Amino acid sequence: METAFTVSPWRLVYSSLLYSLMPLALVRLWWRGRRQPGYRQHIAERFGYYTVRAQRPLVWLHSVSVGETRAAEPLITALRRRWPDHDILLTHMTPTGRQTGEQVFGATVLRCYLPYDLPGAVSRFLAHFQPQLGILLETEIWPNLIHACRERSIPLFLVNARMSERSARGYARFAAFTAQTLAEIAGIAAQTLADAERLHALGASQVTVSGNLKFDRSPRAEERELGTQFRKRFGERKVFLAASTREGEEEQVLDVLQTSSGGDMLMVIVPRHPQRFDAVARLLEQHGIAYQRRSDEQSLQPLTRVWLGDSLGEMYAYFAACDVAFVGGSLVALGGQNLLEACALGKPVLIGPHTFNFTEATQLALDAGAALRVQNPEDLARTVNTLLHDPGRREAMGQAGLELMRQHQGAAERIAALLYLRKH
Repeated sequence: METAFTVSPWRLVYSSLLYSLMPLALVRLWWRGRRQPGYRQHIAERFGYYTVRAQRPLVWLHSVSVGETRAAEPLITALRRRWPDHDILLTHMTPTGRQTGEQVFGATVLRCYLPYDLPGAVSRFLAHFQPQLGILLETEIWPNLIHACRERSIPLFLVNARMSERSARGYARFAAFTAQTLAEIAGIAAQTLADAERLHALGASQVTVSGNLKFDRSPRAEERELGTQFRKRFGERKVFLAASTREGEEEQVLDVLQTSSGGDMLMVIVPRHPQRFDAVARLLEQHGIAYQRRSDEQSLQPLTRVWLGDSLGEMYAYFAACDVAFVGGSLVALGGQNLLEACALGKPVLIGPHTFNFTEATQLALDAGAALRVQNPEDLARTVNTLLHDPGRREAMGQAGLELMRQHQGAAERIAALLYLRKH
């Protein structure tokens, strides 16, 4: 039987606003489905209607998209050790997150979309799956979902939590509602002390510091092997990787080609979002740059200057196959992407000036000598050329990255232990 859904004045306003936006949300799903058909699939799940069912008691973990899903891998391994008789449900908000979950976990976990944060949809979700424990990753703060779990006595935790200064200022604009919501979370495991302090200032009480799950991820044997295959395909050419690039960045990183003194250097570009693969291909054609696509499975031609990484779930392989890596989202003001995957493979990392989404991890990598910050496309081109001609520097930066990863591992076990202790 579903419990009554208590509505505070703040939640009433919030829910009314969400209901008013639902027509636009459906239009947006349909519009985005033009390029990513996955947005037009499983729409009923977004409103709390499901066909998949658990056969055993359930631990539920929400990882909104690709990065969170990959970060969840070591935590799910740790959860299985403590709850071996439970099914695990992985929820997402994006088709790419769902697809990544399929690639990483296969049929070993259940998966579906988390519903929109509407009272009725949230109630249907919880009534259908009846989780024994709920886990939200990073900054997934959904007031109706959190409140519904509290009313149903489902312990719900926010783990690997991060709260940037920019996000904290946004939440502080609704201080009373934010504090009310955070107070209903059973516990929070923050990535850093700074994250914990910001969450505490916003009204969270049960906050600990556990570290960053992304330090616990390491490439699997098959990912390393795929990287070896890529490298064989590239031959003796020096390889510069522009990873997880965002809109407006590909044009900038192409400066590396224009000023390269690396002879037959090959540039590998891997856009962050699959719906942009074709747009980047058109950009290369407009510039008259000879390129090939990873999906074509063709031998690399001598005149090819750019290899377009139009695939999902192969980022470790791309890093394994390169000599120098730039991690995108950082030349444009989008806050950067995860640079720790490159560190885990011992590759020198370059990042732009905008890394506010990964402040601590970036600073640790810079301080360790595993990464270098560039300020603009010209700076990027100069630094790439310098590193490609300095194998000793590349080796030293790569080793610093491996050591950085080793020193900061353990978040998954700390979080799992916290969850187990609080649950029991």
